[in-house]
Amino acid sequence: MAIKLYDTLVFTSTNALRVKACLAEKELDYEVVNLNTSNKEHKSPEFLSRSPFGQIPAFEDGDLKLFESRAITQYLAHAYPDNGTNLIIHDPKKMAIVGVWIEVESQKFDRSGSILAWELVYKPKFGLTTDDVVVEENEKKLEQVLDVYESRLSESKYLGGDCFTLADLHHLPVLKFLFGTKAKRLFDARPHVSTWAAEIQSRPAWVKAITA
Repeated sequence: MAIKLYDTLVFTSTNALRVKACLAEKELDYEVVNLNTSNKEHKSPEFLSRSPFGQIPAFEDGDLKLFESRAITQYLAHAYPDNGTNLIIHDPKKMAIVGVWIEVESQKFDRSGSILAWELVYKPKFGLTTDDVVVEENEKKLEQVLDVYESRLSESKYLGGDCFTLADLHHLPVLKFLFGTKAKRLFDARPHVSTWAAEIQSRPAWVKAITA
């Protein structure tokens, strides 16, 4: 099997889930190589040759080695255009709009969303104490982002336009974790955001990715 995804044995990261979501949408077979991060396997010289910052995931497709989840998903979308769901748009202007929302997810949504996931989901799992001040600060930041999303999604079904693309897919891991916490109310309070979040989380490929 040519494609390998390096993940953690302890707890699947949001970044690894992002790649798994893309692989499922593209209907690609792959091998998962689980690392024991408690034993610092992700800091070993062998793994650092794949991911020089020692972060998960790492990815291989034959002789190609990549790290950074969003770079991996963009590679998959371009390298396998005839497999599964078409996650990019070939019209340059329409793809530019998708690109804007890919950046918004990375630079706006994920910054507060991932902190909330860490505080509300990961910390309790690791026996750590949630910082309520940090939660409150980042809920306010996320609300500002979701207000923009509500406006955008009142104009189009998906963030990038009328079809599901990487701009939507990239949100799925953080949505998964936040929807199991009190932060779900931030999405529920915005009808267009709520409809969008429910729809993309019900996609068969995503269900497959989180149950595989």
